[in-house]
Amino acid sequence: MTIADRSVTTTWEGSLDNGTGTLHGSSSGALDDQVVTWGSRTEAPGGKSSPEELVAAAHSSCFSMALALALGENGTPPNRLEVTSTVSLDEVDEKPTVTTSKIAATAVVDGIDEETFSKVVEAAAALCPISRLLTGAEITVDASLASG
Repeated sequence: MTIADRSVTTTWEGSLDNGTGTLHGSSSGALDDQVVTWGSRTEAPGGKSSPEELVAAAHSSCFSMALALALGENGTPPNRLEVTSTVSLDEVDEKPTVTTSKIAATAVVDGIDEETFSKVVEAAAALCPISRLLTGAEITVDASLASG
């Protein structure tokens, strides 16, 4: 049974090098009118997004939710989580390929030690639906506890 369906439509006009894609019809409306271009993907963003940035947003927000859940189930809900995903587009076999999503997480959590925190992070990594979607990519997680 599906828990939720979300969608976004991209309308692309022009060639790859000179064209522009515009997102619209997003389920929430939050992504409507975002612009993507090949230049924003491979050179300077210039106020435009890219598929890799959108995947990074999906991965960092999903991992944040998974980590918050796992910490809560451990009886140590987070005071604050800061999760960054860096998604890399590399050339593989002469084709642009998304190869990695590197998660960096900093957590302020009361009443947890480093060893328990590491185990909870591992559980969150296995729980995150976007991590599971990206299983073909190398996904790394670097998480640390910070004081409140």
